[in-house]
Amino acid sequence: MTRAGCGAGRTAGHLVRRFLGSLRPGPPEPAAAAWARGHLLPGEATLFSRMSGPDQRHAVGVARRVEAELGERAARPVLAAALLHDVGKVDSGLGTLARVAATVVGLAGGRARAATWSTRGGWIGRLGRYLRHPQIGADLLAAAGSDSLTVAWSRDHHLPPERWDPAVPPEVARALKACDDD
Repeated sequence: MTRAGCGAGRTAGHLVRRFLGSLRPGPPEPAAAAWARGHLLPGEATLFSRMSGPDQRHAVGVARRVEAELGERAARPVLAAALLHDVGKVDSGLGTLARVAATVVGLAGGRARAATWSTRGGWIGRLGRYLRHPQIGADLLAAAGSDSLTVAWSRDHHLPPERWDPAVPPEVARALKACDDD
C-alpha cells in the first residue's frame, strides 16, 4: 500500500463499495463540490455537473486520494483526470441497478460488443454506451478542451498498464488507477 492508502483494492471489492456508495442519493457536500470545480476548466465543470451525485462523490474521493498520494505532482490536469475519468457514463442514462447489470455483462465479455450496441435505441443502446464510457468520456473531454493527460486517462482507465497512453506518466497513471480502485 502506498502512503496515501491507495492501491490495495481489487475489482470485486471496488465494485461492491461503488454499488453501496451509489445507493445514497445526492451530490458531494458543497465544500467538496466547490473544491472539485476549482480544479476544472469551465467545460470540464459543465461535464462534472452532468454526472450523478454518487458519481460526483466517487470522483471527489478519487481526486482527494490522488492529491494525497502525489502531493505537488497532482497538477490540475491530473486532478481533472481523477474527477472526470467516469464522465462518459452520463451518456448512458442508466441507474444503479441497470449499471450493475451492465457491469456483469461487461465482465462476461460484452464489452467487445458494446460498440455495436451503443448505436441502438432503448436499453441495449444505453448498455452499450455505458460499457463504452471510457471512449465516450474521452470524446466529451476533448470537446471541452481538456488537457491531453485528462483525455487519455478517461479513455485508458480500464485498460491494463501496458496499454496506457504515454501522455500519462506511469507514476501518475499508477496513482490514478490505485486511488480509483481503493
